[in-house]
Amino acid sequence: MARKSKIPASARARVDELRREIEEHNVHYYVEDAPVVTDAEYDALMRELVELEEAYPGLVRPDSPTRRVGGRPLEAFPRAPHDVPMLSLDNAYGEDELRAWFERVQRGLEAEEPPPVVAELKIDGLSISLTYEDGVLTRGATRGDGTTGEDVTVNLRTVREIPLRIDDRRPPERFVVRGEVYMTRTGLERLNAARLAAEEPPFANPRNAAAGSVRQLDSRVTAARPLRFFAYTLLGAEGPQSQAAALERLAAWGFPVNPEWRQLEGVEAVVAHCEAWQERRHELDYEIDGVVVKVDGFDLQADLGTTAKHPRWAVAFKFPAEEATSIVEDIMVTVGRTGKLTPTAVLEPVEIGGVTVQMAGLHNADEVARKDVRIGDTVVVARGGEVIPQIVRVVPEKRPAGAKRFRMPRKCPVCGAEVVRLEGEVAHRCTNVSCPSQLREKILHWGGRGAMDVDGLGEVLASQLVERGLVHDLADLYELDHDTLIGLERMGELSAANLLAALERSKARGFRRALYGLGIRYVGSTVAEILAAAFGSVDELAEAGEEELTEVDGVGPVVAGAVRAFFDRRQNREVVRRLQEHGVDFTRHGAPMERGGPLAGKTFVLTGSLEGWSRPQATADIESRGGRVTGSVSGKTDWVVAGADPGSKLDKARELGVEVLDEAAFRDLLART
Repeated sequence: MARKSKIPASARARVDELRREIEEHNVHYYVEDAPVVTDAEYDALMRELVELEEAYPGLVRPDSPTRRVGGRPLEAFPRAPHDVPMLSLDNAYGEDELRAWFERVQRGLEAEEPPPVVAELKIDGLSISLTYEDGVLTRGATRGDGTTGEDVTVNLRTVREIPLRIDDRRPPERFVVRGEVYMTRTGLERLNAARLAAEEPPFANPRNAAAGSVRQLDSRVTAARPLRFFAYTLLGAEGPQSQAAALERLAAWGFPVNPEWRQLEGVEAVVAHCEAWQERRHELDYEIDGVVVKVDGFDLQADLGTTAKHPRWAVAFKFPAEEATSIVEDIMVTVGRTGKLTPTAVLEPVEIGGVTVQMAGLHNADEVARKDVRIGDTVVVARGGEVIPQIVRVVPEKRPAGAKRFRMPRKCPVCGAEVVRLEGEVAHRCTNVSCPSQLREKILHWGGRGAMDVDGLGEVLASQLVERGLVHDLADLYELDHDTLIGLERMGELSAANLLAALERSKARGFRRALYGLGIRYVGSTVAEILAAAFGSVDELAEAGEEELTEVDGVGPVVAGAVRAFFDRRQNREVVRRLQEHGVDFTRHGAPMERGGPLAGKTFVLTGSLEGWSRPQATADIESRGGRVTGSVSGKTDWVVAGADPGSKLDKARELGVEVLDEAAFRDLLART
């Protein structure tokens, strides 16, 4: 009989120490938005833990931070019955219905005054239930039908904000935490950018993205998605006698709790609070669709009880839905940088969430057919945050006689070349690699913030450069001169000088961003980063065969084939060669901005609305200079940028003595960096 190798006491102690340290850093980074180590230092700790667990498998535990990376795919999710049903909430649409709920509560308690309540933001994500035994996460489940959900434990372990073990010397034997898995608007914007780069359909909104990510059969996919978590319910733990106390206990245990919850007394205070958040909802980087109001005391909740569908002691004040109906006036087709033809619905202008919407994405011909969208149809259009508006569904009873079905054109609408649909693909493509629309989109992609970040290289200029024959490929951008530029429309002396300076700065962005900027099919920002780390330069990458490429973790045969096909084209290799001759850096080490930048180490918090930027644009401007944007103000915050109608973050900044920048000061700071 083989003898089991003994685990050294020093290894066991070091593993315990690493686990504690890594989870502390997870709390600092994901819950408190205040990291105390660099990413490189964190990665070194994680690598050491992985190596120790591989050397001594007997030390592996289900609550180890290494379990967050995801495992092999599942065939299906097991059923997960809930000990206590996850009831839905009764809704209040407007002030009158909210007041009526207070009256029902007051009558139910036979009280002279309405009881104190806790108001929490209603996060638009996926409700989940987490079961802990002896302080360790043992099961994570979706809500399902409220009685039985799906066991998605392996996926929820990959969400870094969810504690795998709570920090308590004497944890309850068994307790349940409920909350919401969600995705920020910024996170969704980056995820969708990667999906579009890989020619995959974008997610319509953060909620769909979060729900789809949690229900992946391959937990490695879930681990790669930017999921977040807020806890809001604690069941089975002795001690807290109110919702406020329960939230404080959850926070003390390391669970992220939404910081905007408030204890309130009186109907007027609650109405004012709900209406204020209805106006301020878009200052957040995550979606909310209302405010949840709960009677605070657990004894009063027990007295009020529940109906078969919802608790009597809670209500959701719902904001007006960000949907509207419109009429499809036309379906136009645009051509992207890879030649892909994308249909887009042209709508009768309609206001949704304070924004006038005239276009809605349709992705591809199969999507148009699936939704059966026709010219003349009345459709329901949804808008979520910064995401492109989407057609949710057609209203068939309002379809006019003779409504025209959509047909993908056989000829490119820009250059007239043949359009093909390759076997196994949903996309139709223009076959002309010199198509002006493809070139224009390639220029815009190259100059985008995620790639070479060439300030001033926008749609109008890109169109002029192509239409006048000044740019035939990306390398031509670096042959532009001052005299040529000032001959263009809207291009003066200063604008021309600024553009040339921006092009010069872009040369030092580094291999990862330059590789992403080339626009190779399926090579989004994540894949570009993987390839840049695996190969020392673009010359090494260009010589790598498909087999060598697929040996890189995270690169499959489809990506390898696309990379090989790109470099097998003599025209592409020539463009890369000329870019290098002009000084574009295609080596592993890039511009200082990649690893530092003028705002490196500086932490910003954004509040209120900025006239010159959307929230993601302001974030991108800060991050492109090496800074970091977090969601809450702390003593580690360097600047709070306050726009119109700032929220409580401004008060917190003043309380902590954090420097506050108005829009003019923020603009000046960016100009100086």
